[in-house]
Amino acid sequence: MEQDPAQYGPISHASDRYSCRPSNRPLNNHIADQAPYFYVITTYLSYTIIHLIGLIRDLFGMYFKPAKYRHLRPWNGYAPWFTARESVYTRRMKVRLADCLDRPTTGVPGRFITLLDRVTHDNNRSFKLTGARTQTLNLGSYNYLGFAQSKGICADRVEETIRAYGISAGGARADVGGLDLHVEVEQLVAGFVRKEASIVFSAGFGTNATIFPALVGPGCLILSDELNHASLRFGARLSGAAIVAFRHNDMQALEGRLREAISQGQPATMTDTGSSSGYRPWKKILVVVEGLYSMEGTFCNLPAIIALKRRYKFHLFVDEAHSIGALGPEGRGVCDYFGIDPSEVDILMGTLTKSFGAIGGYIAADGETVRKLRAVNAGVLYSEAIAPALLAQISATFRILTGELLPGQKEERLQRLAFNSRYLRLGLKRLGFIVYGNDDSPVIPLVLYNPGKMTAFSRMMLARGISVVVVPFPAVPLELCRVRFCVSAAHNVDDLNRVLAACNEIGEILRLKFSSGVAGGLRSITKQLSDEKPIPPRWKLKEIIRCGSQDVQQPLY
Repeated sequence: MEQDPAQYGPISHASDRYSCRPSNRPLNNHIADQAPYFYVITTYLSYTIIHLIGLIRDLFGMYFKPAKYRHLRPWNGYAPWFTARESVYTRRMKVRLADCLDRPTTGVPGRFITLLDRVTHDNNRSFKLTGARTQTLNLGSYNYLGFAQSKGICADRVEETIRAYGISAGGARADVGGLDLHVEVEQLVAGFVRKEASIVFSAGFGTNATIFPALVGPGCLILSDELNHASLRFGARLSGAAIVAFRHNDMQALEGRLREAISQGQPATMTDTGSSSGYRPWKKILVVVEGLYSMEGTFCNLPAIIALKRRYKFHLFVDEAHSIGALGPEGRGVCDYFGIDPSEVDILMGTLTKSFGAIGGYIAADGETVRKLRAVNAGVLYSEAIAPALLAQISATFRILTGELLPGQKEERLQRLAFNSRYLRLGLKRLGFIVYGNDDSPVIPLVLYNPGKMTAFSRMMLARGISVVVVPFPAVPLELCRVRFCVSAAHNVDDLNRVLAACNEIGEILRLKFSSGVAGGLRSITKQLSDEKPIPPRWKLKEIIRCGSQDVQQPLY
């Protein structure tokens, strides 16, 4: 199949692949260096100074430039939408990196992405397009398997479907929006994740936002990982169930919460006589985790959670938005990665946006649960159904991943993604950067700390023809702003070496190499370089490039 090299890069060498092997062992503790206290303290000082300057400017601006600040004052007797203090972060901090965020793009978000150039004449408060375009290496899109393409069998099927079905489903699934394509896709999803049935939704966020009120309610308890996505937290609040968070991936903390919930039951309530009611068990306990955490690059410790589930008999919900298609030897997600039977997980949620190059979300569970969701879930009853063209894209990608279409493409995409993920992560660690996440994660967060370095890093990478995503507070903790690399099967080793070279140069300029480099070592600490010298704490770029492809195949820390 002919590939556009701008959308899906040719593989540099036939050996640049990695075959993931399932393992039912709990996750190992990874080596994670910490930055010196000097950089942490100066990070807090930076935010403090910016905040104070913003407050002072607001104070003087209220009196000397009243027209500019009228939206913060009562207007014709109406209260303002928000106060100055509520918006000070957006107006005084976020505006400083506005040119690094929300960059307009055009075309396919594949191996390369085309940016629409823009300029600002008022310090990032507004932008104007210049009409010029810049093609950059794309390290920001969730195009994990490289299916975001305008050429090939997926695009051909999309075109055929538009001609046959039009561009819209024309309504909700509960009305007249249900098509035979929806049924086909739901069968493909259920078969792929090895569940009895599934149901698809028109948006990933909407899937989580509407699913919990149909599963739990008052008298139920949701135990949620503290780093769960905003959509999970939003949906949980709508359900009316009690919500208790536990520390990220801390199985001891989760077990403690479970013991307390089972032994203590629901909080006591006062009866009409004034006495408190007795022990009342929770109607249902639901543990909610993500397969792959998109800001941390970590996996949920699914084997340990399953062991707790067998002991305490709770229900388990796993959000596989970033893990489905991207993890496991078959690409079937976190269950496939750990070699766990999907029947051990009550509900599997996933999105069709990232690995599949389309839009929407799905819920896969037993038949009875799915039938209930069709009857009572607001996302089914009121949301517009997925458009036919997108269903064709989803169907084609699933058929490729099952081997029904284009035999050999499945293995190539999965193995290239696994190789690229390990290669870039290993290289960044050996250069001396603090990198979060698990070795096989395609999400690679590199911690920057200081907010000023975040904007500088993004701009300097763009100057070198590379588009990256920087993540500031409040999406991450205040002192842990980061750049998040998202690798794809569409990248090749030449692309990743280009990223490593740029990071190495920028890291020296901005002083971002806080790590000793030990975390980028191999488990075999006796391994040596070809010149028979021990592995240095930090590697040189040429040594990383020379040894990287071979070392990726070995177990990493």
